[in-house]
Amino acid sequence: MPKSPEQWLEETTTPEKKNGVFKLFLGYAPGVGKTYSMLSEAIRRKSRGEDVVIGVIETHGRKPTAELAARIEAVPRKKLEYKGTVFEEMDVDAILARKPQVALVDELAHTNIEGSKHHKRYEDVFELLDNKIDVVSTMNVQHLESVTPMVHKITGVLVRETVPDWVLKRVDEIVMSDVTPQALATRMRRGDIYPVERADRALGNFFRPSNLIALREVALRHVAQVVDRSLEPYLDKELVDGRDLNVAERIAVGVSSNPAAQYLVARASRMAQAINGELYVLYVDTGADADDPERQCSLQANLHFAENLGATIVKLKGKDVAQAMAEFVREKHITQMIFGHSATSGWRKYLFMSAVHRFLRDAPAVDVHIVKQQQD
Repeated sequence: MPKSPEQWLEETTTPEKKNGVFKLFLGYAPGVGKTYSMLSEAIRRKSRGEDVVIGVIETHGRKPTAELAARIEAVPRKKLEYKGTVFEEMDVDAILARKPQVALVDELAHTNIEGSKHHKRYEDVFELLDNKIDVVSTMNVQHLESVTPMVHKITGVLVRETVPDWVLKRVDEIVMSDVTPQALATRMRRGDIYPVERADRALGNFFRPSNLIALREVALRHVAQVVDRSLEPYLDKELVDGRDLNVAERIAVGVSSNPAAQYLVARASRMAQAINGELYVLYVDTGADADDPERQCSLQANLHFAENLGATIVKLKGKDVAQAMAEFVREKHITQMIFGHSATSGWRKYLFMSAVHRFLRDAPAVDVHIVKQQQD
C-alpha cells in the first residue's frame, strides 16, 4: 500500500530516533513505591496506544504491585542453571525480538546470574536503549556506587549490588518515588513492605527514622543533579536570549601535582556539600609533569583523593592554564571557581596573580575564591 501524504510528512519532519529514552524511578528505601509508580505509568502509556512489555518485575509478594503487573504483557524470563539451582533472569534477546516501544526493567542494580548475556542488569538496559527501545527502570539510592560507603556508615548495612555513578548520566528522565519516613514506617507496621513479624526488627535497624531522613536527603540531591544536567542544553540558548536559567551551584577547583592540592580539594568539597553543589576538579596538562615520575605519582594521588570525595575529574590540555580553565567554566556554566595560593612573595606571587587576572579576563561571570595553601 502506498504511503499517505501524512505519513510522508511525518517521516520528513520527525527526526530518526537514535536511542531509546531512559527513565528512572529513584527511591531512598524499599517500600517507597518505585515499582508501583513504574507500573502505573506503564498502564497509562498502554492506554494511550504505546506497546509496553515487562522485561522483569519483582513484586516481592506485594499484592497491589502484582495486580498492576498482571495488566501488562510480560516477556518470559530466561531460565539458567547455576550450581544445581535454576534461576530466572530477564531475556534481553527475547525483548529485542519482540521489539516493543517500552520495556519495564525493575531493580537496575541487580547482578545477573553467571551465564547471562551481561554481568549487570544496567548493561541489559543499555542494549535495549541502543536498539531504540525506551526503558523505564527503578533503583534505590543506596545502590549508587559513590553512596555505598556513606550508607554503610549511616546504617551499618554493606550494599553489595551497586551501579556506577556514570550510569545516572545516561538517564534522560528521573522521578523521585517519595514518601515521608513516617508514612514509610506506617507501611512497614501494616505489613505492606515486609511480613508484619519482621516489622519491629526492620524499624529498629535499617528503617530507623534517622537513617531514612539521611537517605532521603541523599536521594533528593542526586535527583537535583540529574534535573540540573537536563537543563544544560537550554542554557546557552536562553543566555543568548538574555535569561540565565542556571539554578544549581557548580564549583570547580584547579589542581596540580603539588601534594598541597589535597587540602584545596577537601576545602572545595566542603563548600560544595554546604551549598548542595556539584564539584569539578580540573587539571590542565601543560606537559610540565610528563617526564617526572614523582610528579605523576603525586598528581594521581591528588586525583584519586578527589574521586573519593565524589568530584568529577576533568583533564584539559593547553599551554595556558588560565585560558583552558576559563573555557571550561564557560562551557560547563561553572558558578564558582577556586584557586590555591601558596606563593607569598617574589616572582611566584607575580605569576600567580597574573594567571588569575588572565582567567578573570577570559572567563564569564563567575565567583572566584583564592584559598591559602601551605608553601611548597
